[in-house]
Amino acid sequence: MPSSEEALRALDAHYQSMPPVATMQLSIAGYDGRRLRLHAPLSRHLNDKGNAFGGSLTSLLTLASWGLVTLHVRAAGLQAEVYVADSEVRYLAPLYADLEAVAELAEDASWDAFIATLRSRGRARATLLAHVPLPGGGTATSCRSRYVAILKS
Repeated sequence: MPSSEEALRALDAHYQSMPPVATMQLSIAGYDGRRLRLHAPLSRHLNDKGNAFGGSLTSLLTLASWGLVTLHVRAAGLQAEVYVADSEVRYLAPLYADLEAVAELAEDASWDAFIATLRSRGRARATLLAHVPLPGGGTATSCRSRYVAILKS
């Protein structure tokens, strides 16, 4: 099983291998086993109003949640394709600073149960919560999504 540092390097390499994601100039800002944080510079994501573009916010939230599921699948020694199944995004306030998305598993879910289901059924789903905080407190954007992992043959 790879170390956390190796897993983060592999995840970052995977992000950078996708041209639309590489263009975002995202970086992994932190991972504590529970939460994954991604960062992207505002200068690459400005809209016509001078704040963060909504599509960029949604993309970063999706990538943070997808990355967190991927890290847990890999930590369990499994190889699976991870897909977003659905999501609900709320834009709560404009963001005039760099983007940082924080993703975590929903409180009523368990990584152990997710991995056990993936092992036994070959597929599993998890609900993740992600948000982009405002620099002075509060939330710019929030997202609740379901992700599906399907074991590779």
